[in-house]
Amino acid sequence: MQIQDKQKFFRPYQWAVAVVGLPVILYSASNLQPARLDLGFALLALATVIVSSRIAIRIPGVNTHVTVSDTFIFLTLLLYGGHAAVLVAAAEGLCSSLRISRKPVTLCFNTSVMAISTCAAMWALYLCFGRLSELRLQGFSAVFAIVICLMGLLQYISNTGLVAIGLALKLGQPCWRTWREHYLWTSFSYFAGASSAGIIALMLGSTILYAALAIAPIIAIVYFTYRTYMNNVEASAAQAAQAKRHMQQLQESEERFRSAFDYAAIGMALVAPDGHWLEVNHSLCRIIGYSEEQLLTMTFQNLTHADDLTATQEHIGQLLAGKIPTCQMEKRYVHILGHPVWVNQSISLVRETDNSSSRLIFQIQDITDRKRAEERLVHDAFHDALTGLPNRALFMDHLQLATERAKRREDYHFAVLFMDLDRFKNINDGLGHMAGDQLLISIARRLEKCLRPGDTIARLGGDEFTILLEEISDVTEATLIANRMQQEMALPFNLAGHEVYMTVSIGVAPSMTGYTKPQDILRDADTAMYYAKSNGKARYEMFDQEMHAQAVDLLRLETDLRRAIDRQEFRLHYQPIVSLSTGRITGFEALVRWQHPERGFISPDRFISIAEETDMILPIGKWVLTEACRQMREWQEEYPAHETLSISVNLSCKQFRQPNLVEQVRQILLETGLDARSLKLEITESVVMENIETAIDMMKELRALGVRLSMDDFGTGYSSLSYLHRFPISALKIDRSFVSRMDGNNENKEIVRTIVMLARNLGMEVIAEGVEGETQLSQLTALGCEYGQGYFFSRPRKAEPAAALLADAQLNMLTPPAMRALDAPAPVAASEILLNLAAAGLESELTH
Repeated sequence: MQIQDKQKFFRPYQWAVAVVGLPVILYSASNLQPARLDLGFALLALATVIVSSRIAIRIPGVNTHVTVSDTFIFLTLLLYGGHAAVLVAAAEGLCSSLRISRKPVTLCFNTSVMAISTCAAMWALYLCFGRLSELRLQGFSAVFAIVICLMGLLQYISNTGLVAIGLALKLGQPCWRTWREHYLWTSFSYFAGASSAGIIALMLGSTILYAALAIAPIIAIVYFTYRTYMNNVEASAAQAAQAKRHMQQLQESEERFRSAFDYAAIGMALVAPDGHWLEVNHSLCRIIGYSEEQLLTMTFQNLTHADDLTATQEHIGQLLAGKIPTCQMEKRYVHILGHPVWVNQSISLVRETDNSSSRLIFQIQDITDRKRAEERLVHDAFHDALTGLPNRALFMDHLQLATERAKRREDYHFAVLFMDLDRFKNINDGLGHMAGDQLLISIARRLEKCLRPGDTIARLGGDEFTILLEEISDVTEATLIANRMQQEMALPFNLAGHEVYMTVSIGVAPSMTGYTKPQDILRDADTAMYYAKSNGKARYEMFDQEMHAQAVDLLRLETDLRRAIDRQEFRLHYQPIVSLSTGRITGFEALVRWQHPERGFISPDRFISIAEETDMILPIGKWVLTEACRQMREWQEEYPAHETLSISVNLSCKQFRQPNLVEQVRQILLETGLDARSLKLEITESVVMENIETAIDMMKELRALGVRLSMDDFGTGYSSLSYLHRFPISALKIDRSFVSRMDGNNENKEIVRTIVMLARNLGMEVIAEGVEGETQLSQLTALGCEYGQGYFFSRPRKAEPAAALLADAQLNMLTPPAMRALDAPAPVAASEILLNLAAAGLESELTH
């Protein structure tokens, strides 16, 4: 039967016992003979209900108690009969239950159990021996002793049986098991109570009241003596149990420690002060590769890395001396296979209880992977990821050490080489960045072969390499290594099936000059490298102080250039563009000039390249375009006769690449009010050819605004003849290098002739730059060139002198006699502008 099935009978059983007990109580009450009851009965009943029911002693090892009430109930049975005993037992059961529960069913059940068990014992004895009161009067006999034993036995069986059945139903377990666990040893209390009651009954005789009063102290003394004894027994048993539990806990703790020690994730060991392994766990064996048997025959000194042994022994010495409580360190053990194993080792000292000996506990955690990762991070932090060479940080550290060493030793010299690849961008653009990376790796390996042991080569980034040459005797040794590098670089490289040749430019900075800061010598080597590039590349240059002075001057110039726009230091000069057929000025080219407040006039050749490199050309170019458009619009309003006059402005390559260039031009035209047809933007041939399709799209957008486009310096850049018909340009400008060398029928004259014919066939205008003499003018006119520009007509002028050329409507008309140059020291009249044309003997031809 399942436990739940048994438990459901518990409550009905309680009520059943209660129902049976009620008639038993009523029956005993109805058959009670009041005449037999006296003051002794009253005292006995009160003692049972009030006193004895509250006094109980727990039997050690048994979940039950010995109570004095059993003695009084049995005594009532012997003195006053069974019915009186049933009523006293019922009252005692009720009072005892009130101390533990207020539930009606529990009160009724316990009261009925006491009444039923006492009634059962009464009837059994009555049927066997008759009235017990009469038997008592006969004195002690064998029969009386049997009656006493049977009385205790019957009461014990009936009482514990009824209660055991109820508890078994409540717990859902067998009745026999319940009775055995909880009530087997309670028989002692029943037999003790019955024996006590028998003895008292024999002793009382007829003087019941006084005898009871006399015997009460004796019973109390016996009871409390027994209770004290039982308490002592219980205390001793508790101490024994506690000691047993303590030993069990110690044993369990030792087992847990042993299990934790043996199977810990980290290595653990018990070590003698002299270093012998006493106990080791599995993890330690796994970490250093030795078996437990092997380790127990060795010392930790045998396995410690030689470089870490001294530090380890010093720490253990301090630990044994009591100077430190524990020690922790990172050290290396030597694996059985020979490689080092990095561990984090913590050591604690354990002393025996009598302080006679000590042991060391090692806790060892394998950190080899972490150490390797740290070493890799350190390596990556100081080495170039692509080539594996030292990077700038490590190179500067070595250079710092070399600088400090040179301060201490007069005989110590070193040199720094700064190397840059020539035309490396062509490799990346032509073969791709992967080929460029492969080239850098190959160059790094070749450079390493050129160096001596102890020298340092580093990649600073991109295609820049630096070399630190230590312990050199003189500068010649550095130049020999530089020559060796260039010879090594001159050999071809094979990149993805392509044979590539590469040259390098090298700057050399020796330490003999006397450097105190590593960055200074690196800077000077860099400066020397740039001089090598500017002097033709594929060479090396030795640094000198003049280079430094020029570099400082260039840096100062760059700094001043950044503030030049805010200080309004830029000026525009205007050079007229002349029609060779009519002698009129058709427009001006705007040329920027820089008037430095301290240095005076600075040539564009000096600052334009700096502006290009620093991107300052963008704000400068925007200012030039805005100022030129504003000035042209002012002239058109002031001189209405020259309404068709145009202004030409050069666009740098960076300006032309601006995504917002078209919008910028539109906004400037809107702000200045200049008609877009009066603006000519000049673009060099090389800029257009860098990205043809993008350039064509940009030029089409500019033409859509109404702006006219000219190709400047035509013939000097990349060949654009095959694309020329696709470019939406209106004019070609012949570079001054061709015009200035047109002597006789040489090849430059033929180039000019070809350009003129090409432009005429494509419907474009032609403007010749650099016209400086009458011979050039005659030749250009004979070739059919339409426009000219150069010193022969006028040098670039400020706005006021240039405006003077437009003051008279007749100024630009071709008039005899011979013309004079426009750059006369004194202000020139308007009629002098084109006299050079007449002097060339072209009057009759041009007047038609």
